[in-house]
Amino acid sequence: MSAHNDTPQTTPPRRLILGSTSPYRRELLARLGIAFDIERPEVDETPEPGEKPAELAQRLALAKAREVAQRFPEAVVIGSDQVADLDGEPLGKPGQHEHAVIQLRRMSGQTVVFQTAVAVVCLSSGFEQSDLAAVRVVFRPLSDAEIEHYLRTEQPYDCAGSAKSEGLGIALLERIENDDPTALIGLPMIRTCRMIRAAGVTVL
Repeated sequence: MSAHNDTPQTTPPRRLILGSTSPYRRELLARLGIAFDIERPEVDETPEPGEKPAELAQRLALAKAREVAQRFPEAVVIGSDQVADLDGEPLGKPGQHEHAVIQLRRMSGQTVVFQTAVAVVCLSSGFEQSDLAAVRVVFRPLSDAEIEHYLRTEQPYDCAGSAKSEGLGIALLERIENDDPTALIGLPMIRTCRMIRAAGVTVL
């Protein structure tokens, strides 16, 4: 008589990976209190000719998630990208002070749409979803002295559009319009939670 085990087999939880080295995205995802790892996506972020900011953000978010998922096919991978959109022109990370001054002078008194895309991919299960959170930000008119003081204080050279709303950058603004409060910081957490739940990650 052969013995058999009637204990139901449970599926181990999938590993969650944030495909980004951004400290802002890491801090946002950490708010959920669930375990995740970080991997750097190897993706060329050069815009394609004629590519609109929203299209660029979505393409790069998906490319980042897919690239990391190729290396970790069993994991649920989050990719994200943000592009500042000034009248249809993409504004990326300034990288240095002089570029940031130029960006903020251009955005002074203008409405800028921060296009923040997120994608979730799990190769082994065939799961792939992406979404876009568009945040309309109205900048107040800025003097050169204000721009200089802000940049010297905050040094937001790794932020799209040279603005960090979670710090002193909030003083640059008149109004923020969005439906996902963390999108402007770099990761739309309402959309992210929805997608990783659908991919099999327990959030609550």
